[in-house]
Amino acid sequence: MASAQGAEDRPDAEDTAETEEAIYEEVMPCNRMELSQRLAVEELITTEASYVHNIQLCVSDIRAHLQKKQLPDLDLEGLFSNTDDILHVSIRFLKGLEATATQEHDQLLCISTLFQEFKEEMETVYKIYCASYEHALLLVESYRKDPRLQKEILETLNVTVPHTGASDLSFFLVMPVQRVTKYPLLLGKILENTPASASAYPALQAAVRAMAQVNTNINEYKRRREVATKYNKAEHLTLRDRFARLNTHSITKKTTRLSRLFMHEAGIVPKTEDRVYDDLEEKFQCVVSSVAMLKENVASYLGHLEPFLLCKTVPPADSWACLGGSYGDLGSLAPQKQRLDRLVCQPLCSLSDMLVGPQQLVKKRLDKLLDYEEIQERKSEMGSVTYDEEAAMNTYLAINALLVAELPRFNQAALQLLGQIVCSLSTLQRDLAAQVLHQAEKELEQMPHGRMPLPSFWKMVEDTLQQSGAQLRTFCQTFETVTPSPVTQPLNPAEERKVLSLVSKHGPDKLYQVTSNISGSKDLDLTLQRGQIVALLQSVDTKGNTSRWLVDAGGPRGFVPAGKLQPYCPVQSQQPGMQMPALESRLSSSFCLSQVVAGFSFAARSPQEVSLQAGQPVVVLEPHDKKGSKEWSLVDVNGQRGYVPSSYLVTVPVQEPTGWSLPV
Repeated sequence: MASAQGAEDRPDAEDTAETEEAIYEEVMPCNRMELSQRLAVEELITTEASYVHNIQLCVSDIRAHLQKKQLPDLDLEGLFSNTDDILHVSIRFLKGLEATATQEHDQLLCISTLFQEFKEEMETVYKIYCASYEHALLLVESYRKDPRLQKEILETLNVTVPHTGASDLSFFLVMPVQRVTKYPLLLGKILENTPASASAYPALQAAVRAMAQVNTNINEYKRRREVATKYNKAEHLTLRDRFARLNTHSITKKTTRLSRLFMHEAGIVPKTEDRVYDDLEEKFQCVVSSVAMLKENVASYLGHLEPFLLCKTVPPADSWACLGGSYGDLGSLAPQKQRLDRLVCQPLCSLSDMLVGPQQLVKKRLDKLLDYEEIQERKSEMGSVTYDEEAAMNTYLAINALLVAELPRFNQAALQLLGQIVCSLSTLQRDLAAQVLHQAEKELEQMPHGRMPLPSFWKMVEDTLQQSGAQLRTFCQTFETVTPSPVTQPLNPAEERKVLSLVSKHGPDKLYQVTSNISGSKDLDLTLQRGQIVALLQSVDTKGNTSRWLVDAGGPRGFVPAGKLQPYCPVQSQQPGMQMPALESRLSSSFCLSQVVAGFSFAARSPQEVSLQAGQPVVVLEPHDKKGSKEWSLVDVNGQRGYVPSSYLVTVPVQEPTGWSLPV
């Protein structure tokens, strides 16, 4: 019976063992998933702590040690870029991760929320670093080829971080790039070990997508920056270099762009409108014009400031001489120029240089837009485009997206810098005015009337001004009633020949004399000296302005102000013993010059001839025709040129002056 009872108990024991084994098999996978999840979370936190520690070493130890060396050929900003911003964000992010450890059941949800909160900050700092990472590697490679710099870098690494075994700066520079790309992988590992039924599962999915999007945006930003770097460099090419670049493809491309631009202007095809970009470009062009205008004004200001700072004390003859002369030693104000150069000129030139790259990019965007429109039109007709055309379209989209994203920040930064420059200029000018006023007050104290009461001083000034006004009025009245006698000036042989030529061409009644120096400022204006004699051709310019006359200066012809000409009035020298000019002595016996006139009337019979009236003055240009025959002469009659019979011309005497006068 006992044996029977034992036989009955054995099946129950076997069933119990099988049940326990089944339960164990069901529980163990859950425990393994939970363990893997916990390990993935710990890996995220521990690796983040290690990463932050390494970035701190890079910033506070390595870079600081290199800064102390003050190596002029070492570009620390290019090497480390914005690692300070990355470190600041990473420290705050690490504190948030460590704080999630206290949330036992909600830790995964807190981690997911933390990544969502830091998404934009991470994208902002890491995209700048990743875009400049290739440049940093190029710098590292160039420093390897310089034994002196490489020695200094290795010494810094051995002193600051010997435990890392790093043999190059690239060991630390690659860490931010690796870290931002690893975030989606770490989150994905946590997600893989999280049951789909868990409450934190959707949040983890969103965090994985967010960090993947961050990496996608960084790559896109990097691609745009590479395109911009290619096109924003200002090229200074010679004409030969430009011709060397011409080929069939470039000529075709430029011709297509030009024709597209003409069709835009003619309204044949519509322009692609982008209101957002157009507004940004308008603001940018305003910044460019403002910087250019400010540079011109500052240059003019410096040109006036330098002679002002160099003025010295001139001892006055009396108290009133000080009011009209310079006073005070302004040599102590010389540092004003150095301050102006440091606070205004250098920042302004740097800002102007910063505008070159964006200007090139804006110009290149227009070219790529014309290509884009042409390809889009072809695509709508044919349904497909080539690989190169697709690349050209992507290039335009990349440049446009980069400008739309970067121009607002660039415009804002440029305006801030421009405002600071203007404020610095205003402050320096205010300080200069204060120093000059202080110097003037010290000088005024030494004047005889420096301590006079203000009402008495103004009364004395008014009396002095009234007295000076009365003297001026008396002088004007005297000047109007008494005409100063002209001054006789001898003429050199060249001037004599020129005056004789003017008289023979235009007659003595057309001669005028320049009363003061004339400096031509417009097209077709003449520059003449005081006393020069000219002949009037027209008393009005091409626009009907009677204040500008057309004159012949004995060779060049042009316009001069009518107010600086007076009719030439020859006078004879009245001073005894004065030597007569050469021209005057030549003509003193007869006081006459010769004038060619038409002795008989002549009617032109061909376009090469010109008609004459008897007694009409003419100017003989050539006393023969083109074949050398003296039977015909080339003449000028009232501006018309042509041939007339030489026998029809006679020479008659014309009375001329015995001297040439200059105005007083």
